[in-house]
Amino acid sequence: MKTLKVGGVPEHFNLPWHLCIENEEFKKEDINVIWKDFPDGTGAMTKALRNGEIDVAVLLTEGAVKDIISGNEAKIVQSYIASPLVWGIHVDANSEYNTIKDLEGKKAAISRVGSGSQLMAYVNAQNQGWDISNLDFEIVGDINGAIKALKEGRADYFMWEHFTTKPLVDNNTFKRVDDCPTPWPCFVIAVKNEILRLDYSDVRKMMDIVNAKSAEILNIKGIDKIFAERYGQKIEDIRKWMEITTWSQHQISQKELEKVQQQLLQLNLISNTIDNSCILYNL
Repeated sequence: MKTLKVGGVPEHFNLPWHLCIENEEFKKEDINVIWKDFPDGTGAMTKALRNGEIDVAVLLTEGAVKDIISGNEAKIVQSYIASPLVWGIHVDANSEYNTIKDLEGKKAAISRVGSGSQLMAYVNAQNQGWDISNLDFEIVGDINGAIKALKEGRADYFMWEHFTTKPLVDNNTFKRVDDCPTPWPCFVIAVKNEILRLDYSDVRKMMDIVNAKSAEILNIKGIDKIFAERYGQKIEDIRKWMEITTWSQHQISQKELEKVQQQLLQLNLISNTIDNSCILYNL
């Protein structure tokens, strides 16, 4: 039985993977999928892909593209979530900041360098017409580190997925001043080049299984309650999230990938673009 180590954030987007593991759907095809949660997000996953801690990562599109251009020996095999990710822009509940305009020139908490929280801080700054060269960051590790940093005043705002962070807004830990959707499909699946060379057929089978589950996930009876219970969400919030979320079973388009590369280049987060064939691998 082939073992494949897969990493992803401990968020509701990844429920299809967990259902397949729990139902032993991978094992029925002689694949042992070992899941590892990465609460620190995309920056931690790109590092884990580089050092061989994981073989496959379900990560933010912009983070995957940036790190592959920077030398990560991996390829994107498909888009995973076709809809944009809605990033909430949060401040401490007792903060004097109440609008997005209040945050110009202020320090952003980020999980780590190269993380989605950092990349989206650049996208947000560009959207607002701020000088991106003046952005200042405080590395906090994960959402718990962000709570502490904002409370202590070491950082002023923190960007994280809207619905994942909603319970912290509801309980008055955070105040959300605005939202910032990604301008592209938000999650992709990246696989180490070595795994694609040696275990192509197993990767293909694994993807067929998870794609079948993601294609039917929203039609599973009572799935809204399952999402709510597993991820500590209010049922009404989960239903809103389900309305705006679309899973993908296909490769990200050349047009969308070019858009990501051009945006990263414009933000000076990469020094050059590369041919899309160096980033994508079609199973």
